Amino acid sequence: MQKQQIKDVVIAGGGTAGWITAALLNKVLGKVVNITLVESEQIGTVGVGEASIPPILHLNAALGIPENEFIKATQATIKLGIEFEDWRAPQHSYMHAFGDIGKDFPFCEFYHFWLRAKQQVTAADFWDFSLNYQAAKQHKFAHLTHIPNTQLTGLNYAYHFDATLYGEFLKELTISRGVKRIEGKIAHVKQCEESGFVRALALDDGQLISGDLFIDCTGLRALLIEQTLNTGFEDWSHWLACDSAIAVQTQSSNDPVPYTRSIAHDAGWQWQIPLQHRVGNGLVFSSRHMTDEQAKQQLLDNLPGEPITEPRVIRFKTGRRRKQWHKNVVSVGLSSGFLEPLESTSIHLIQMAAIRLIKLFPHDGIDETLIDTFNQQSQTEIERIRDFIILHYKLTERTDSAFWRQCKQMSIPDTLQKKIDLFKATGKIIRQDDELFAEVAWQQVMIGQGLEADDFHPLANTLNDEQLAELFTNLKTLIDGTVNQLPTHNEFLQRMKQ
Repeated sequence: MQKQQIKDVVIAGGGTAGWITAALLNKVLGKVVNITLVESEQIGTVGVGEASIPPILHLNAALGIPENEFIKATQATIKLGIEFEDWRAPQHSYMHAFGDIGKDFPFCEFYHFWLRAKQQVTAADFWDFSLNYQAAKQHKFAHLTHIPNTQLTGLNYAYHFDATLYGEFLKELTISRGVKRIEGKIAHVKQCEESGFVRALALDDGQLISGDLFIDCTGLRALLIEQTLNTGFEDWSHWLACDSAIAVQTQSSNDPVPYTRSIAHDAGWQWQIPLQHRVGNGLVFSSRHMTDEQAKQQLLDNLPGEPITEPRVIRFKTGRRRKQWHKNVVSVGLSSGFLEPLESTSIHLIQMAAIRLIKLFPHDGIDETLIDTFNQQSQTEIERIRDFIILHYKLTERTDSAFWRQCKQMSIPDTLQKKIDLFKATGKIIRQDDELFAEVAWQQVMIGQGLEADDFHPLANTLNDEQLAELFTNLKTLIDGTVNQLPTHNEFLQRMKQ
């Protein structure tokens, strides 16, 4: 088949995935390709993803979105980390705090110095040396790139926000910058008989939207990548048993805290995400261990305020599309696969898929080497994130329900088992393939879930006991003093809204 230069890009579906993709493509490639987005107001979006991770700051900056405008438009609050309650054991909690902990040394992370102290004497809590954790628990925040008068990094943060409002904000922005939006429901997908490539979307009103490259943002339906191209799906539910969620919004009863809460229960976990105007709540659960009615009742019995929406059930299957890019269709968002929102990675995966597509964007026709490279990078990225999520379940000490006993006893991917084994033996975390979560993120979940390393790096012995104690004292003094000087999270939000 003769190659055809890529000039017309058609995005099927709006929502967060569609409009992030449209916005980034338009920002970078808007002068050389035409971008059309087709969406139907009759089709709703999942729309419960309300938490993010720090790379969203880069996304908004790349799109030229001022932070104060974003915060006002999406009712956003600050997120400094995720607190995991009852995951290791009932009544136990820890936080995956963003940013650094302590002071790393060349070739040796702070964790090894802390572990040496912990094995020799009673050491301070690991999170005593996390600026993010201390600020989060004291409900403080300000823009802070470094701890004053030091080279130690300051606060690393993300946002909680209304995903529907964010999609609408991006829609207005992107249309104003030249992206064409067409209202309509896709009735049929037209393919080339010879190649199987998608050639056009036929809408139910008779419109025919032709294109050279199609981006599937149709959510869990996966209308193009799966229903049309039959790409196949790799199921991960034997590792991640949760397959359902119930979401409900509640009134705010207190000032919003600057962190997400993830609260484990008998057959999964509950999220609480504080926005300016309300709280997002949901219960993620395994339908094999809990009925919808049981889940609904458990959620309603544990809400932080009065419900303002009706609880709705969302079904999902954890896993990935075997090819995220197949023929001339690239799947982005839920159409490409699903990972439960435990570490708030959904928007990041959308963002990275769009960036990856821009970097590998075809010019003089679709090339299989581009497709293979895109798919390999996508697979590696989502598998590394998958392993990080499985880690939370596997390392539990809970045996109080069939669900947690299954998690504790299950076999896990070799890539994750090797990471656990290395950490257990040496205290080392090796970050591979430019994976998303840094060493300090893995350390926090390993420690928080109760896995203690048997040994530490020999460089931790370069400080004597007195120097080590002095290091800890100085770090804690710096962090405590810095947090004391910060304004409250609510004061920061009020300034942003002025």
